[in-house]
Parts: sequence; C-alpha cells; structure tokens
Amino acid sequence: MRLKKQLLAEIAEYLRLHYDSPNPPFSAGESQAFAPRAAKRMARAKGSAAREIPDADDAVVLDECAAPQPSARYAAPAPIADDRMAGMPAPTAAYGDLSSRLNTLDESFQQALFRLIDERGMRDSTCYKRAGVDRKLFSKIRSNPSYRPSKPTAVAFAIALELDLDDAADLLRKAGYALSHSSKFDVIVEYFIVNRRFDLRELNEALYEFDQPLING
Repeated sequence: MRLKKQLLAEIAEYLRLHYDSPNPPFSAGESQAFAPRAAKRMARAKGSAAREIPDADDAVVLDECAAPQPSARYAAPAPIADDRMAGMPAPTAAYGDLSSRLNTLDESFQQALFRLIDERGMRDSTCYKRAGVDRKLFSKIRSNPSYRPSKPTAVAFAIALELDLDDAADLLRKAGYALSHSSKFDVIVEYFIVNRRFDLRELNEALYEFDQPLING
C-alpha cells in the first residue's frame, strides 16, 4: 500500500509544527514536501555532496574536545567505613510511606487493556488481530497482571481500540511510556490518533516513509 501524496504532506506539516528538534525535518516552505525516503531519492538524483575533510585547526579542536584522561588528583574518594554509618537512624518513616504507596498502585496496563476491550464490547481475538499481536503473546498478557509490553505493542493496542488521544496516552502511561514531541515516531502516532486514522497498515507505511521503526512489523 502506497500512501497518497496529500497524506504524506499532511504528516510532514504535522511534524513541522509538533516535532521538537534542533534540526527540524522541514522548513515552513518545505512542509508540503516529501517524506525522508522521497527526499533521499531526490538527493541521489542531484548527486551527493563532497565530504568535508577537517583541516589542522579542526583536528586541534577535536583533540581538545576529547575525553580527559584520568588523573591522580581526581581519584575517587575512599569508601566510607561501615562504623561511620552505625550511628545513623534507620529511615523507618520513609520506608513506611513507600510501603503504603506500593500497596495502592494504580490500574496496571493489563487491567486497563481488558477493561477497555470490555467497555467497547470487543472480542479479545478482534482486538489482538487488529493490533497485529499473535495469540501467544496476548495469552501471556492475559495471564500476567504485571506484564509490561514494548512501546510499539502498547501503541498497537491503542490503535486497535480506536482510543482518543487522552485515553491512548493513559494506556501508554500504564505501561511506562509517553508520547513525546521529541520523537518522530511519537508525533506520527499522535497524528494518526488525533485524526482518527486507525489503520495499522497505513500507520506502518507512514512510519516507513519517515524512516521510523514499524509497529509489530
């Protein structure tokens, strides 16, 4: 499946507006542009630029930026002897507070996933097939309440369940992840969720065009 040029242009524009990078992928005049793979094809057609060879001054700068060698003056301090710690009180209050927090954990990813499946009246098999997850992995998630999936798998379930951005972010957070505007992968996923394009094959094609890892692919 090939993405339409209009969709690629929309994703490129969304990246320009939302991707936080010191080297933006597109300037304002280029946002209608091409995905990186198309841009590479154009670059090859125009010919490759000559490689720059550092001169002597550059070599000096590079040498100055090299990691410093260890010195005896900056040797690591000697470890504290055990008897110096003997008189310190045990942090019982802190440990007690931590224990209470661990006993009141939020809903896990596994619990949230099956709750969302039930709320949508969806069959388990429909969900994991839409997510591109095999039955063996899905059974592993079902049998382990503390199971933590990879980020692409968590995203795949958000797409399969057709979650809005808030619910998708909440599901990812329960797996220990977030959608960040410092990641092209995340911004492209966000674009598809915001625009309610819940076709995993189409999302993977967009990720491929922008040189990002595929989801369960």
